[in-house]
Amino acid sequence: MRSTDILIVDDEVGIRDLLSEILQDEGYTVTTAENANVARELREQVRPAMVLLDIWMPDCDGITLLKEWSKNGLLDMPVVVMSGHGSIDTAVEATKIGALNYLEKPITMQKLLETVRYAMKHSAIQASSVLSLNKLGKSEKIQELISELRDISKTENNILLCGEVGSPFEIIARFFQSDNAPWIIPNKSEDWLEYKLDWLKAARNGIVYLGDIAQYDQTAQKELLSVMQKRDQFNTRFIGYLCKPLESIYSDAEFDLQFIEEISNSVVTIPPLREQLSDLFFLINNILTQLVESKQVKMIRFNSAALNVLTQYDWPGNIEQLKHVVKNLALNADEGLVDADQVISLLEQFKTDYQGDFGGFNFDQPLRELREEVERSYFEYHIRQENNNMSRVAQRVGLERTHLYRKLKQLGVNFSKKK
Repeated sequence: MRSTDILIVDDEVGIRDLLSEILQDEGYTVTTAENANVARELREQVRPAMVLLDIWMPDCDGITLLKEWSKNGLLDMPVVVMSGHGSIDTAVEATKIGALNYLEKPITMQKLLETVRYAMKHSAIQASSVLSLNKLGKSEKIQELISELRDISKTENNILLCGEVGSPFEIIARFFQSDNAPWIIPNKSEDWLEYKLDWLKAARNGIVYLGDIAQYDQTAQKELLSVMQKRDQFNTRFIGYLCKPLESIYSDAEFDLQFIEEISNSVVTIPPLREQLSDLFFLINNILTQLVESKQVKMIRFNSAALNVLTQYDWPGNIEQLKHVVKNLALNADEGLVDADQVISLLEQFKTDYQGDFGGFNFDQPLRELREEVERSYFEYHIRQENNNMSRVAQRVGLERTHLYRKLKQLGVNFSKKK
């Protein structure tokens, strides 16, 4: 098994094969285990990208295995539990231990892919847990941030983290989680709406991590507001983040102002990486050490010219971009040494991702035509990012595939369906 694999643990061979086939068709790499013993052995060898874990197995149930991994410090990857006989109580118990989500059998393809995609988003963050708060740097900016977080931790306030794309939002949010306290993440608005009080109970004495609050529409925001107003009964703190200045959303019709007021009892501004470049070598060393220890890469060295290029860069994608750059360079280093040309070549590729390659809009044209032009560029970008995999494009932009195809036809966007 590789660190990039999805591990499926289920005693029913038909289910293992079916889930494996579906996920492999979507481009994922998959390893299977027929029981808890095999799963234990595989997990001891390497950290999988995520685990789909059956609750009911003859040798050892999934809850017991979850507890073992948690006790031994091996529950550092997203785990989604599955059961055909379970209830919401089982889901609550699993999430209290550390499971990310819960799937009830029979599992629909759409629900499976949505859940896996969501879990894989969080896998990279958990994989880089070496970048805990005390390892984000030693610069004055970081020390000021830590001091602010310590002050807020003495309160029971909800927290809104504000920062640029790629900032270490979840790492900072984890600072407020006490040992073994619940950490609940509603992965889809409709899931939260259906089980909102049950998830709040699961988060008792812990954290509900909302992620990017811009992902919730006004209906979901109002429902979240009603839940947050009951949080005192469960001693629960809500934490979310925003990739734009807080003042900019007060005139944004997409946001419910009462929801914003409730989630932003305390507001923390995260400094961008370019303002803490004195920490760059410290961060690179921590990221590289974690990648080597998890057997994702081999140890490499940077020559002085390569390090100079890295310090001259402004890092628009912040720490998430830095992690990607370090891993990419380590995977492609020639004889374990990285030079300036390799760094420059890789950083050039990020101009599309972080600066956009769809500039040059004509703002003198009517608003409707400009909007269509922007939408056209938006969909072309995501189609290219997903290599024409329209299932993933639909998930990424938040549209049903039939609606997506209709929209693309309306805008005149050419594409080829790739399974």
